[in-house]
Formats: sequence, structure tokens, C-alpha cells
Amino acid sequence: MLEVNNIDTFYGKVQALWDVSLKIDKGEIVALVGANGAGKTTLLNTISGLLCPVSGTAKFLNKRIDGLPPHSIVELGMSHVPESRRLFPDMTVRENLEMGAYLLRAWKQKEETLAQVYELFPSLKERKGQLARTLSGGEQQMLAMGRGLMSRPKLCMLDEPSNGLSPLLVIEIFDIIQGLRDRGIAILLIEQNVRQTLEIADRAYVLENGRIVSKGKSKKLLQNDHIKKAYLGL
Repeated sequence: MLEVNNIDTFYGKVQALWDVSLKIDKGEIVALVGANGAGKTTLLNTISGLLCPVSGTAKFLNKRIDGLPPHSIVELGMSHVPESRRLFPDMTVRENLEMGAYLLRAWKQKEETLAQVYELFPSLKERKGQLARTLSGGEQQMLAMGRGLMSRPKLCMLDEPSNGLSPLLVIEIFDIIQGLRDRGIAILLIEQNVRQTLEIADRAYVLENGRIVSKGKSKKLLQNDHIKKAYLGL
């Protein structure tokens, strides 16, 4: 579904990613593990077209996407739920969701998709007329995820969806992520909760200082001594 090959990305003259490659198949949850500043968000921004790689290629559904503008990548069936939610604070819950359905294809099915999002996130339906800035942190994260689903993606990239949430809400978010996979949506997941992430992911890549240093089945990486020491505190 997604294939990234030998990507190098820079911020100005500073290189942030070195020779990064990864792939995601249909219906997989793939985790991207690494410390703050390792380049995880940079990689998602490169895949979604917010940054342009200096070298390397990215293909989505067998179509080259490196160099395409972000809206063209969304049209192909990819969505990106960014870190810190990035909501429209003075728009209502429903208006924020509708902003995710700006593509003509998605707009035609907007009401059907809204019903599906409200089924996933019942509290959003209860607060559909409420301004986004008045929601709790958990509700804002659910709104950001719901908006990302309004374009009816085949692949959804989630950047720290549980950041700042209570333990109970973290469990709920992880359950929802698994539910999206069950609906056939592939997930590329960045998460600070490494153990929980590796427990639900099919595969994972470990990114350190802009380079992939390890990859494999998530259950196997949970037993890796370096992973246990560096990311699980064991």
C-alpha cells in the first residue's frame, strides 16, 4: 500500500532523515518508535507532502507521491492526523469534521461518513454544535481523528494520538485504532506509549537520529534488549 525507499529529508541545510525506507500493507498497523527528535514527525510530514525529500521515493497504491502537493495525496486515499491536533478552535465540532471532507468524492458521502464517525465517537455527536476550543483534551483528540476519517482514507497516519490524555482515554484511543484496522484502514502510528503501541501493532520500525536502526514484528521487538532498555525502562 505504502512504500518509502531511501528517503533523505532536510530542514534547510540540516539533514533530518537519512536513507529511510519502510512499507505498509493493507490492513496493517505499523508503528514508528523513537525518542523525541528522532525524525518521526518529519517522516510523516515527508510522506504526506508537507516536506519534499531531497532524494528517495515514496509510492502509495503504486503511484509516486514524493513531490505531490498534500491535497493530491489526500485524494489518493491517505490522511494525516498531526501532532497537537491542529483543530479550528472557533468552529463547531461538525464544522471541523466537514473540513475533513473537502474533497468532492468525500463531500458527496459526507452524511454517511459523519454517521460512521459519530458511531466511533459518540461524544462528538452529543457536542456537534459546540466550539472545538471548549472540548476536553480527549474530545479534541477524537475530533482530530474523526476529521482525518472524513476523507474516507485507505491509510491513516496518526502522530501521538494519546499525548496528554488520561490512562482511561489512552485505552479508548488504542481500542479505536484497532477498530479502524478491523474496518480495513491501514495505520502508521507514532506513539509515546511504546509498550501499548507494540502490543497492538503488526510491525514496527525504530528510528534513531533520523535513521532506521531496527525493524520487524512488533511482538519480537518487545523482546529486544535495546528496545526494552531504551524505550520500556526495563
